[in-house]
Amino acid sequence: MEIRPYETSDADEFWELKRAFELGLGAGTGGDDKAEVYEGKLTEEYRERYLDWVERCVGDDERCVTVADAGDGLAGYVFVLPEELAFIWDAAVLNEIYVRPAHRGTGVADELMDAAVSLAADQTLPLDRLVLDVDRENDRAGAFYERHGFEHWGEMVAKKL
Repeated sequence: MEIRPYETSDADEFWELKRAFELGLGAGTGGDDKAEVYEGKLTEEYRERYLDWVERCVGDDERCVTVADAGDGLAGYVFVLPEELAFIWDAAVLNEIYVRPAHRGTGVADELMDAAVSLAADQTLPLDRLVLDVDRENDRAGAFYERHGFEHWGEMVAKKL
């Protein structure tokens, strides 16, 4: 397994991972309408805008999007916001981490998290933290983050617009 920076040539396969990540967010927590909302946003226009944003972020720091390359395809990715965008929370922001189900439990997620923590440690920000948003009903993700030393630090709330 090679842990390496995202490349533009990864775009199609990377989008498959992003799509699976989004569909996973909508499944199993938050009710049926959450799944519909997440699936409904995955349009071609969203794909193009998202991949453009990825390119801008990796243009700031190529380590912002790191992929796990299994040789026969991408097994997963981690996306940490570039330092200039991390001021949204005044801390390093782990935007997304996803590993294909077939590669879960193999250490790939740990390697991706190590890459994320390394990048976050190199960022110079007001708060010496790596933060993320996780659904408290997602026990598997919660256990993974806890194993990596994350702890609850406030709570995000949302209002429908």
